Amino acid sequence: MTAPLLETRGLSKSYGDREVVSQLELTCNAGSVLGLLGPNGAGKTTTLRMLYGFIEPDAGEIRYQGRDFASERTALKRIIGVCTQEDTLDYDFSVEQNLQVYAGYFNPRVPNVKQRVQQLLEQFDLTQYRDASPHALSGGYKQRLLIARSIVHHPEILFLDEPTTGLDPAARVAVWELVDQLRKAGMGVILTTHYMDEAERLSDQLVVLREGRVAARGLPHEVLGSLLGEHVLTLRADLEERAQVLEVLQEMGLPTHKVLSDVLAPVTARQLADISERLPDVRLTVRPPNLDDLFLELSRSSGAKK
Repeated sequence: MTAPLLETRGLSKSYGDREVVSQLELTCNAGSVLGLLGPNGAGKTTTLRMLYGFIEPDAGEIRYQGRDFASERTALKRIIGVCTQEDTLDYDFSVEQNLQVYAGYFNPRVPNVKQRVQQLLEQFDLTQYRDASPHALSGGYKQRLLIARSIVHHPEILFLDEPTTGLDPAARVAVWELVDQLRKAGMGVILTTHYMDEAERLSDQLVVLREGRVAARGLPHEVLGSLLGEHVLTLRADLEERAQVLEVLQEMGLPTHKVLSDVLAPVTARQLADISERLPDVRLTVRPPNLDDLFLELSRSSGAKK
């Protein structure tokens, strides 16, 4: 049986008395995207930094293709690509030179640097900017260059830490299409994001982190079902009705979220019937849960514990 591209066991990290990541178990296979989701402080970025070797875990193990990262770090780093949130482009070099210089670090993994750079310029639609400074690029094209540079050495796995933050909608979609290309080419991708549509659109598997621990994992719809149930109730209530609505939901023990004039609550079919009977004059709408609801629930529950 082929070993997973990436596997962690009991991965943990603390800063002082604060445990940031606790007993984390992750698996990512070739040709798949693993989405790490959670509110700020959930441990996503710390997890990525341990996985690509920027910081050391306090406990646990990381394996790439069955090989121990702690004992074979130098060799295994050559199969890892990393694209962080920071702009790490070299503005003294052209777009093409940014790729050339980075490729040179990975000889002999990139035996023909010129050919590889040309391939990436074409794949990422950067050919027209090859001689330009990165200063001339829009935010979306800078992100293309950062991702292209992170895979110049043909990595087996790519880490993307919030890759579309600050980009306009068209640029975000362009990055999504690039991620799709990499997945279809057999690369494993581990993605962190705050955008719920992005996580749902790109991820084959989701791992939801809450205070450094796994709150749920699985396919997007499985994760939603395990944390939120099958239905989310939307109640459109004016200010006078809202207090009454919240009182009823709280009596039923339902977690609620207030968004503008709506009150959202995950419900079962039986609870829905009870609410309809108790609030006959309030407009009710039922829909499947989405990742925005999940993010609200994670934020609510994390805040309640502090």
